[in-house]
Amino acid sequence: MPADLADRLAVLADGAQYDLCAQSGRPMPDGASSSSAAPSDAGSSDGRIASATAGTRPERRYRHGDVTRHIQRISGPRGPTTQLRVLQTNACAKDCFYCPFRAGRNFRREAFTPDELARLTDGLHRAGRIQALFLSSGVVGHDDHSMAQIVATGEILRRRYRYSGYLHLKMMPGASDAAIEAALTVADRVSVNLEAPTAAHLARLTSTKDLAADLLAPLRRVKRIVDARRLRRRNVVTGRDEPVRVSRTTQFVVGPAGESDRDLLGVTQRLYRELGLSCVYYSAFRPVPDTPLDGHAPEDPRRERRLYQADFLLRDYGWSADELPMTGERLDLDADPKLAWARAHPDHFPVEVNRAGRDALLRVPGIGPIAADRVIAARREGRLRSPDQLGRLGVDARALDLVTVDGRRAAAQLSLGI
Repeated sequence: MPADLADRLAVLADGAQYDLCAQSGRPMPDGASSSSAAPSDAGSSDGRIASATAGTRPERRYRHGDVTRHIQRISGPRGPTTQLRVLQTNACAKDCFYCPFRAGRNFRREAFTPDELARLTDGLHRAGRIQALFLSSGVVGHDDHSMAQIVATGEILRRRYRYSGYLHLKMMPGASDAAIEAALTVADRVSVNLEAPTAAHLARLTSTKDLAADLLAPLRRVKRIVDARRLRRRNVVTGRDEPVRVSRTTQFVVGPAGESDRDLLGVTQRLYRELGLSCVYYSAFRPVPDTPLDGHAPEDPRRERRLYQADFLLRDYGWSADELPMTGERLDLDADPKLAWARAHPDHFPVEVNRAGRDALLRVPGIGPIAADRVIAARREGRLRSPDQLGRLGVDARALDLVTVDGRRAAAQLSLGI
């Protein structure tokens, strides 16, 4: 790789780390990391722990220009994969008070042309180094300039290089309908970072973004276009035209705007129900030098973890935001939300596993969606009679204190403590 290209990649790939929409280590209720657990583990462990709070790995040293440092192993929508995460440019006209790329901050600005970035990505893909690209950007030029650069990179990849890998494109604030539609013809996933749950909270983070017009409106346009199912694109593998199916995500910066967990999770619930988002990411605030929030205290990483656990209860477990146990307006930092709910509702337990519906099973700490479905399927073959059967179906040992099997308390009596 030419030295100039390698130098710019070092700057722009390192810069993309601030956007969590490209990551996969999202914690479910009281379990192990999604970046380290196989998909089948979700039901058996009843959850996953945030990679951001699971400790730090020893630093690995790389030679100058070694692209390996910029390639991540993630658990993506298509399963475990390798991904290049990069910015089109780190130049930006926005003034987000927490952001390292904000306008006016003194640091090295760089950019890739669409041709350069598409060629770089294609080379890594053909070499088997990556199977996915996450592409974001600072906001520069007129309203659609940055969006046009991102879309052009995607179009060159798909049409010139016949790239068949996964493509996640960031939607720029205030992107036009035409730009959004163009992005949807090449992307597998798009995302818009809302950053804050309400306009009042966003005003504490930036003076150059409007929550409704710049951030929520593009997400609504994406949903409207995808739901209409009129867009089609050529599958580069099969050669057939297929309806566009594009997932969408967003991210919140947690802490500096003074938002409550109730604020965040209430909005998250609406995003899932009304806009069909696939997932929501939460980024515990950490101050960046030479920004207006440089002196602001960092957010407790436990809060990020609890938000993810509560988020999974909304998205995958069928809970409502008003059911989540709160102390005031916040989740308990020292208790998994599902365990906290069980402690507060002893009248719901024990649950008889031979009779309980799926929703009742999912209220039991230690039983996730996969395990609940396995229990229900096993009951069709015959009555469950022993705790050992539950273990083989993926029910975690912590559930045994809260269920009965064939009318009898399960043998293992475990604490509800974390």
